[in-house]
Amino acid sequence: MAERTRIWFSQPLETAAVWWRIERADGFALGFTTHDRDLWFDGLLHRTAPGMTPSSIRKTGTLEPDSAEIAGALSHDLIREQDLTAGRFDGASIAMGLVDWQTLERQDIYRGTIGAVGIEGAGFSAELKSLKSVFEREIVPRTSPTCRAEFCEVGCTLSATRFTAVHALAAISDTGYAIRIDGAVALDDLVFGKLRALGGPDAGLWRRVEGRDGDWLLLDRPLDPTTSVGTRMTVRQGCDHILQTCAARFANAVNFRGEPFLPGNDLLARYPLAGA
Repeated sequence: MAERTRIWFSQPLETAAVWWRIERADGFALGFTTHDRDLWFDGLLHRTAPGMTPSSIRKTGTLEPDSAEIAGALSHDLIREQDLTAGRFDGASIAMGLVDWQTLERQDIYRGTIGAVGIEGAGFSAELKSLKSVFEREIVPRTSPTCRAEFCEVGCTLSATRFTAVHALAAISDTGYAIRIDGAVALDDLVFGKLRALGGPDAGLWRRVEGRDGDWLLLDRPLDPTTSVGTRMTVRQGCDHILQTCAARFANAVNFRGEPFLPGNDLLARYPLAGA
């Protein structure tokens, strides 16, 4: 049923409840409502969650981002502490609004993304960023000696499929910060790349490769140590964003998004060296 314009809270007694919907980056969607029973609309079951409460929402007619916050208890089966700490909700899109629990008339009042997530005791709180936050981005990029484009993304123009492969997990350290993978692959090419487990407790989550130690890959965030050896992983190569690498390894210098020869702020502090 399409949304219709309605004057909310115009009656002494209203059959209104708050709903909110979360769509994570891994494609998992969650719906909640403050009503005392589950509500089904827009192809999603909105589960009753009396422990989760949205704060006041401030909306303005200016370009200043609207602010909101949501808090709740970790007791709900769909909001697990390990998922919050693993970053499954980071950057997830969120919509919030009002719904008439009798007629299912509804109205959006807020759309944005989830920012910082904090855990306090047995509860959590999440900062919500409205769609206006896109106006905070810099229109003109700052100069930099390294490439500003993300590897195989907008501006880089290289194909992600070309530099992505599937490998099996060969070993994992006790802490989960280091792993080994099967298959013939140049490990140096994977530094600054990323990988994603296709199964196990961390399925769908990306990890960044910060470096290597022998045949071990060092990750920015730990992989769950209980991940089974043999788990298939999507592995994408990385780039150090230096012009020489872009030209020699990828033959993509024409798309380099940086200014490697532009004098930097340290130009005035430079001084000649004897014999140089």
